[in-house]
Amino acid sequence: MPIGVHVSIAGSIDKAVDRAVELGCTTFQIFTRNPRGWKFSDLKKEDVKHFRDKLNGSDLVSPLDHMPYLPNLATPDEEIYKKSVDVLAAELKRSSSLGIPYVVTHLGSHKGKGLAFGIKRVINACNKALKEANNDTMILLEITAGTQNSVGSTFENLRQIIDGTRPDNRVGICFDTCHAFAAGYDISRKEGVARTINLLDEIIGLERVKAVHVNDSKGPLGSGLDRHEHIGMGYIGEKGFRELFAYKHFRNLPLVLETPVDSRQDDAGNMAKLKQICT
Repeated sequence: MPIGVHVSIAGSIDKAVDRAVELGCTTFQIFTRNPRGWKFSDLKKEDVKHFRDKLNGSDLVSPLDHMPYLPNLATPDEEIYKKSVDVLAAELKRSSSLGIPYVVTHLGSHKGKGLAFGIKRVINACNKALKEANNDTMILLEITAGTQNSVGSTFENLRQIIDGTRPDNRVGICFDTCHAFAAGYDISRKEGVARTINLLDEIIGLERVKAVHVNDSKGPLGSGLDRHEHIGMGYIGEKGFRELFAYKHFRNLPLVLETPVDSRQDDAGNMAKLKQICT
């Protein structure tokens, strides 16, 4: 199973590969730049080469690039929207240069303008970014937790966006376990996992799911709370993860943990826990 965590690019971007290897990861996720601002510098050619050389010389597979925090692909604010589309296009180009196959993005908030408006904005944003970044890197739409005014908390919403995006072979899904659970998909028990997987396959198609963010949930089922918890310490629990990863398709995807780091558990501890649950 390809298991890893989000690692820092501090120092230079190629150091992320070193950190992933040191942690015992077999996949990993990064931001390619400071995630808390709009401005960023172009990647240096030597850093790109070092990153690719280290990646190719390791056992790491299918790394993920996560979009920064500020972009909102569903916003009605035209200035923010343009900046968001530009960042998405830039991340697709940066990931392609680094040999990263996927850019994971949150879909954002329609700010009260309505779900139909928000979905249309996301579709247009993806189409513009994909046209500008003419390469093979895919956009992965991350399912959201169902917070107020958010877009993408149901499989039906995600299907609509896929159907409107061209080329549709460059858009897939990142299944976040905490978000899905908070949005109302019960993956804490065998029957709920089976129903969720069947719905996912029927509405979207399992082949569209390209990566998983593995997080337990501090909020109960359907709470809409995007609050990640250590593996096995939240409402999903060990049983839920064991049932979910009994499905072969999910076991073969890049599994990236975005769990807390605190006195109870660190990244290595969460990876070890997930491996223990899944063996």
